[in-house]
Amino acid sequence: MTPRRTRATLGPVAAVGRAGGPANGGSANGGHDGGRPVRVLSVPSDHSYVQHLLDPDPEAEQGFVLLPDPPVPGAAPGVWWPHPGLDADWVLEHAGDLDVVHVHFGTESKTVEELVEWLAALRRARVPLVLTVHDIAHPHLRDQSSYHEQLAVLVPAADALLTLTEGAADVVEERWGVRPEVVRHPHVVPLPLVGAPRPRHEGFRVGLHLKSLRTNLDPVPVIDPLREAVRRVEGGKLHVHAHPELLDEDFGRYDPRVARALRTLEDDPVAEVHVQPRMSDPQLWDYLRCVDVSVLAYAWATHSGWVEACRDVGTWVLVPEVGHLLEQGGVLAWGRPDEPPSVDRLHDLLEVAKDRRPQAISSQDRYDQRRLLAARHAEVYRRVLQERTGSLRGADVDVAPQEAGTAREDEPRRR
Repeated sequence: MTPRRTRATLGPVAAVGRAGGPANGGSANGGHDGGRPVRVLSVPSDHSYVQHLLDPDPEAEQGFVLLPDPPVPGAAPGVWWPHPGLDADWVLEHAGDLDVVHVHFGTESKTVEELVEWLAALRRARVPLVLTVHDIAHPHLRDQSSYHEQLAVLVPAADALLTLTEGAADVVEERWGVRPEVVRHPHVVPLPLVGAPRPRHEGFRVGLHLKSLRTNLDPVPVIDPLREAVRRVEGGKLHVHAHPELLDEDFGRYDPRVARALRTLEDDPVAEVHVQPRMSDPQLWDYLRCVDVSVLAYAWATHSGWVEACRDVGTWVLVPEVGHLLEQGGVLAWGRPDEPPSVDRLHDLLEVAKDRRPQAISSQDRYDQRRLLAARHAEVYRRVLQERTGSLRGADVDVAPQEAGTAREDEPRRR
């Protein structure tokens, strides 16, 4: 369907006075020209979540513009990490070219000390910070201590704080004393495919996608109970997808237990194993539309874009009770992530999924949601600009590093 255009009233972008220049003598950023949208440096910009915060109506007056990700020296085109916008010197050099910085992902590329310097640079340049806490437990890090030290610095320093669920907001408030505003995750699948009729297929398909075995995936305790549960479902078939590197002993995340499990599944008539390179986005959407249940063998998580993609196409998600995925919707949970699931519990959940589809979500629903998200983010950006220029007019403010903690040198820094 073609979504109807229901205009959300954004109102004029508030005019904000200009403060004195930053300490490095460069172009001042203390104000905002009320005749143009707010210029937002998103960290990153080239990410589906971030792009889907823009108003989908091509005729709408956007309340903000997303600046492109700065080129990363030595990186291939399209690679945004480590993001230059998280560098203190870059902020001071480019302060006149942006109004607000909004951080979503990528801080793990920095030490806590570097982030303290970066926050001080933002204050000197009069650039407000908006932070969306997507992850409380970082999916790419096994040891969370350094990342939590980063959050302990970033959360109190943010001029506006957002997260995706009320449960995550509760945790942030309990740990760091500040409650974020809750903004729900936008669609992931392209709008024309959201809520579209699903392709017909025989039997009951359960998908387990291992990809390249991201750090927070722990499929080994799940595989055997899952295939036995699928075997009990009439017409059940387990479809396992993995990237070829999972069978390469030189691969950095090679796990011999996973390799053995894949080889065992190849001999089981209840399973089909597909070892193939990373799917393109259209291939992934087709795959998700052609399975009845997608199993996420997470050891830990906070929120999930995969869950939202499954909601978009009407596919159940089966997970352990991790993070706040249940609040996102369309999720069935089997129990603790640190204990193997029981075959009986998995079978019961699969029968639930077989009997009924998850609550439907339409293209119009997602379209309207995006319009509201765009308006809400525009209002947040205007508000922090007004508050920053009002409270920091003519003042130089630095961030004190005494509570920053020390980053662990053995932590992976790239997303």
